[in-house]
Amino acid sequence: MENERYRRGFHKFMEYTTVTQDERDSGKVADPLEDIAPDLRRFIIEFAYGDIYSRPGLDNKSRALITISSLVTQGTERQIEVHINRGLTAGLTPTEVVESIMQLVPYTGFPRVQNALIIAKKVFMQHNISKD
Repeated sequence: MENERYRRGFHKFMEYTTVTQDERDSGKVADPLEDIAPDLRRFIIEFAYGDIYSRPGLDNKSRALITISSLVTQGTERQIEVHINRGLTAGLTPTEVVESIMQLVPYTGFPRVQNALIIAKKVFMQHNISKD
């Protein structure tokens, strides 16, 4: 059963995600971990998007940049790719993505920045866009 946190989170999640109309209408998004961790998606929607991303004070682009930066410092490659896609959906330009990653060189180091830029390049190629 959906609660207010889930509805608020799902609405916010949709602002960052390109999904099918069926997924929008059903209030569910495909979850590759549903078979082994069925509650994880709900936790992400309710907590991350319902409680944190829905807070006032920052726009979606700013939140996306912060999230990408945090993930680059952690070196979580799969999540970097997911959130670069979400950042583009939220309105980030390729230049904003690249420059936010470049800004991390003194703090997280060349290897993580280089890996993140390789991921960004892959995402841009998938979207048929180039750095503006």
